Amino acid sequence: MGSDLRVGDIMTKKVAVAPFGTSVIDVAKLMKKLEIGSVIVVQDKEGKHAKGIITERDLVHKILAQSKDGQKMMVEEVMSKPLRVIKSSTTIEEAAKAMRENKIKRLPVVNEHNELIGILSENDIMKIFPVVVDLLEERASLLE
Repeated sequence: MGSDLRVGDIMTKKVAVAPFGTSVIDVAKLMKKLEIGSVIVVQDKEGKHAKGIITERDLVHKILAQSKDGQKMMVEEVMSKPLRVIKSSTTIEEAAKAMRENKIKRLPVVNEHNELIGILSENDIMKIFPVVVDLLEERASLLE
């Protein structure tokens, strides 16, 4: 894409989290209430140290398809791990490449202390795509 945009410029800063010990059914209810497709699993109630992620796909494949009881299962039993994270200073191009190579749709964003500060999704990138196209066209016209 060739832009100077960084992950921190477009990431979602408000991240839904669930600490260890939260039932999977409570996470599913939270996802429904907030109309989101994933929740970051954190080690503690402060929500700073991301340890895994639970997505709608996890709920279907690891709970429903296996006829397990989401009320009895805790997030740490179901979460996808290891968690791949990214820094806010990473370029959008690098983030998109990491998503593509790892076949993931979301990347939690951490600061220099490895504390959760946001999340970047494919949708976040797609929202700014028209802006990036405009920037590229503008640069190309300057080079003519």
